Order: sequence, then C-alpha cells, then structure tokens
Amino acid sequence: MSISRRCFLQSGTVLCASPAILAARPKLLGKLKIGVTDWNLRQTGKLEALSLAAALGFEGVEVSLGRKPEGDRLPLSDAGFQRRYVAEAKRRKIGIAGTCLDILHVNYLKSDKLGQKWVADGILATKNLKARVMLLPFFGQGALKSHAEMDYVGDVLRELAPEAQKAGVVLALENTISAEDNVRIMDRARSKALLVYYDVGNSTNAGFDILKEMRWLGKDRICQIHLKDGRNYLGDGQIDFPAVMQTIADIGYTGFANLETSSPSGSIENDMRRNLQYVRGLVEQIRKG
Repeated sequence: MSISRRCFLQSGTVLCASPAILAARPKLLGKLKIGVTDWNLRQTGKLEALSLAAALGFEGVEVSLGRKPEGDRLPLSDAGFQRRYVAEAKRRKIGIAGTCLDILHVNYLKSDKLGQKWVADGILATKNLKARVMLLPFFGQGALKSHAEMDYVGDVLRELAPEAQKAGVVLALENTISAEDNVRIMDRARSKALLVYYDVGNSTNAGFDILKEMRWLGKDRICQIHLKDGRNYLGDGQIDFPAVMQTIADIGYTGFANLETSSPSGSIENDMRRNLQYVRGLVEQIRKG
C-alpha cells in the first residue's frame, strides 16, 4: 500500500495530517527537548548527574528528590544544596527537566497521610530547583487499582493543587492506569496544576494503545514523557518509536521527553549516547518529512 507523506499508520489505520500540521511540525519539534533521569545515569540526587548528562548531549536532567528522608525532610530539601544544584545546571548549560517525588514509592499517596506531606515539601523543593514538573509515582503496592483509590487521590490532590499552582509547579501523574482513568483523577482534582506524565513503556506493559492514548490526551494534558522499552535499546524492543515520535510531533507536544532507559551493555555512557542519538535521528527524519 502506498501512503503519501501526509499520511501515516496508526493501529492499522491510515491517518492523514493536515497541511497546517505538516507545516508546523519542524517548528514544534525544534522546541522538543530530550532529557534523562538521574537514576538511570546512576547518579540519583547527585550534582554529578548534571555534568554527565551535559557531556552526553542531553538538554535536561530529571532529578530524584530521594526515597530516604533525613529526619522529617526530603533529601533534596536543603536550601544550600538546591542553590548549588541550580548553579551547577547553569554552569553546565543544562536544564532541570523536572523532579521525581521518589519517596511516594515508600509512603503511598493513596493510603499514607505522610505522602501528602511529601507532596507539599516536594512542591517547594521543585520550585527552588527552578523546575516546572514534579512526577508523582504510583507503582508496586502504591499502584492505583480501583476507582475508589483514584477518587481518593483526586481528592487529596485537589487540596494540594492550589499550592502547586501558586508555586508554578505541575503535579504529574505517572502510573499503570489508562489515560481515561488519569483524566478521571484530574477531573476530580479540578486543577490545571495536575497533568499526566506519559510513560510509553509503562503503558505498553499495561496493555494500552500508547499512540491512541497520547493522541486522546493531547499536548494540553501531557506535561512530560518518559521514553523507554524495558531493558532494550530504543528501537530494538516491542515499541514502535518512529510512530511514538511521529505522534509526539503531531499532537504538538513541545516539552521534555526524558530517557528512562536501562544499560544493556553495562556502559551508562555508551548506551545513553546510543539511545539519545537514535531519538534525535527520528526527530530529524520527521523534520525533513
């Protein structure tokens, strides 16, 4: 079957992009930034993540706020360390793509009141790090498994969202539930400060059609994206990354897409560089049409 450059395949269906979308695509992709998680660099919560990411050619680092509290504070709550982090990012000419409230892997927001405190503390830490997005993870025993749990989380975040909005911080839902259920939580919270952190690997593993979901959510409900495919190099696993990057372009998403990729060879530098070059190559192909 012959498909023109204005059309592409999605879930076995030929869809056509309008001339306006095609014309805007190079400009929009020019604003897309590729970052990396500090934990996949094996530099969790460390300043060294910035220098390594910059040396590898990334445009930003997603920073873990830590899982082990220091007394009643998050590991990255120290104001002096936050200032050093911001200064180091400026010196390395690399952005702080966002933060991850990693401690929610321990104190589950769906059931632990302490989780609410950590969200409030994380908002301030994220603001002080001059980041815009704070990832709220819901995995393992903290995963959302019922509408009752989703509604509870939505109610909790309704109380916390005004503080986030005042600070200029987006609370980002990352989990294993559907796009529709994520929007259920957002609707319950009733705040523009709550959006979806779309992880193509997690959603693929959960059995969802990631291309359909990203298009349905659109750029206005996705605040950040994780790119990964299990323990594989990007492009070598089950996920169709050319189609993923095409979808990102077509919905007009222009924020950070962060690599949360493993290291099959054992060399963080070589494997991260390989995955980064692969993604940048796909972006360049789309720009050229």
